[in-house]
Amino acid sequence: MADDRPAGTSARPLIPHLLRRTEPSFSFEFFPPKDDSAEAVLWESIRRVEPVAAFVSVTYGAGGSTRDRTVRITGEIEARTTLTTMAHLTCVGASVAQLRSVIGSYADAGIRNVLAVRGDPAGGLGTPWTPHPDGLDHADQLVGLVRGLGDFTVGVGAFPDRHPESASLADDVDVLVRKADAGAEFAITQMVTDVDAYLRLRDEVAARRPDFQLVPGLLPVTVYGQLERMTKLNGQPLAPAVLERLEAVRDDPAAVRAEGIAVCTEHAERMLQEGAPGVHFITMNRSTASLEVVGNLRRTADVPAAS
Repeated sequence: MADDRPAGTSARPLIPHLLRRTEPSFSFEFFPPKDDSAEAVLWESIRRVEPVAAFVSVTYGAGGSTRDRTVRITGEIEARTTLTTMAHLTCVGASVAQLRSVIGSYADAGIRNVLAVRGDPAGGLGTPWTPHPDGLDHADQLVGLVRGLGDFTVGVGAFPDRHPESASLADDVDVLVRKADAGAEFAITQMVTDVDAYLRLRDEVAARRPDFQLVPGLLPVTVYGQLERMTKLNGQPLAPAVLERLEAVRDDPAAVRAEGIAVCTEHAERMLQEGAPGVHFITMNRSTASLEVVGNLRRTADVPAAS
């Protein structure tokens, strides 16, 4: 893989450079494991995606509940693999001093890509957001903090079907533009189930910030009910057409898995054909289904293999 970074910096390409390449960027989201057996599964999955992944990300628990594991795992991926890594960071339950400490830990581990998100309210979606008394209130403030503390590129979150606290699509676009003005270079969306919703958001943002990349997040469903659980967690509606397809085969686990992978493939193919810079797979720390989707995409004429 060619080096896209300036001389004198790490040899690994930064995520904005990966997203500007001609071929689509396939990336994968993992979360910190809770015990040794889960960590073994995680590493097996990481090794399996390594040949095809443009980058991988590691999530960050609400209130910093998995902060130390996120820092450790992200650093180990950076040290033990050839992958470009991105660490998540949230404002929830953290003072600015604590956030500075975490950002410093990422820098020490060689991490140069950070996904900066405000995070959900401590009480969960639907409850009031209350910032830490010595913390930050909005993601654009977190973007500015990260950019001011080192040689980082910063991504942010986006909601294809509107943020639960947002009044309109226009408000969501304004928020993303503010994040871009603060120094964010790309966004990764919550799970997309309605491709048209993603394209509307992408086009509205591009009209104001054509340089800003919006990467769709996708979950290849393998178990009935998985999408419903995810949408409750992230506050996004579930497209009726997708629900109907899964509902039709709900009593056949193998058929649910096949249909989930087919839906994910169809959605990814359409978004890539419409100009999405890549796809970010929500893996649940297991890579098989996501890799099946990548294989399906690479068998189509319009989605070339990565160099």
